[in-house]
Amino acid sequence: MHAGNIPKLELEALLDPDAKPWRGVKAESLPLMGAPLGLQPTAAIRATWANKKIGAVDRVAVAAVHDGRVLAFRLEWKDPSENRELTDTTSFPDAAAVLLPAAPDAAVFSMGAPGRPVNAWYWRADEEGRGRNVISEGIGTTRTLDLELVRARGVWKEGRWRVVIARALRAQSTEPVVQLTPGKTTGFAVTVWDGASGERGGIKAFSGDWRELRLDAVPTPRS
Repeated sequence: MHAGNIPKLELEALLDPDAKPWRGVKAESLPLMGAPLGLQPTAAIRATWANKKIGAVDRVAVAAVHDGRVLAFRLEWKDPSENRELTDTTSFPDAAAVLLPAAPDAAVFSMGAPGRPVNAWYWRADEEGRGRNVISEGIGTTRTLDLELVRARGVWKEGRWRVVIARALRAQSTEPVVQLTPGKTTGFAVTVWDGASGERGGIKAFSGDWRELRLDAVPTPRS
């Protein structure tokens, strides 16, 4: 998949998943699978989900654009219910994330490893307008770095979520977050949590191993 270059991208407008600029951007449909039960972080979680389906959402459409400064993803998937609140111990907010390797050999399935982190740009339906900048260096190590760097917004309508998640290509941070460059390629993966199914944490649907994302180069201004 490639992230097309849109000069002078207006982030606030683009955070609307129904904004006009998105209409001309080609989306790629990715199949999703349930996270393996054996990779859940505790025995209690593995026992609770032993006879349950993990991964309620089986497909997500993904599109991406950038302007040389900011990269934005648009995700769309079917979901019969809009879950924006934590209502009890079985129903949670719907959520989604774009995962990117912050080290060349970071692994999706294990959510990274010590010294080989995965950076997640995370949206949750009860935190509208903002996203979480998340890092993980292995199963059970996920931590939120900040609530400012990632911007995110979701719209649910007629049984579908449409969500935009965006972040600056490069970020000043002492943490090992991903740094991106126009004209280069990186890996990416997508994760979706269905709150009505009780999904949260490692209980999720995801797109499997890294897929290639090519960031179109920024055109050189004519002299």
